[in-house]
Amino acid sequence: MIRPALTAWRDVTEKLVRLTLETAEDKRDETIAGIEALLDDRDKLQPHIAAPFTPEEEVFGKSLVVTEADVQKKLAQFMKLIRTDIAESQAKKDNMKNYLNPYSNVARDGTFYDTKQ
Repeated sequence: MIRPALTAWRDVTEKLVRLTLETAEDKRDETIAGIEALLDDRDKLQPHIAAPFTPEEEVFGKSLVVTEADVQKKLAQFMKLIRTDIAESQAKKDNMKNYLNPYSNVARDGTFYDTKQ
């Protein structure tokens, strides 16, 4: 007999894996909110999963450990994707600033400086 908390943990984990695969930029805020909600659900389930375990639960738990490694990898990839998008956005912003004012980053040491700029 497997505890309901373990099966609920597995279900939430599977939803979490599926949710991390959604990488559309227009739905990113919804995806992040969903991930946070599922992680909160897992935190609430964790106190209900404690020893002693039955032999069935131990076998079930080993499969959950493998799934957990997959979840960690998917979440890391999702965070990396977000960080990459933020870096690209910042680079575009800096590039636009340099386009609008190309002399803003010029070293002023020993050069003529026009104060009317």
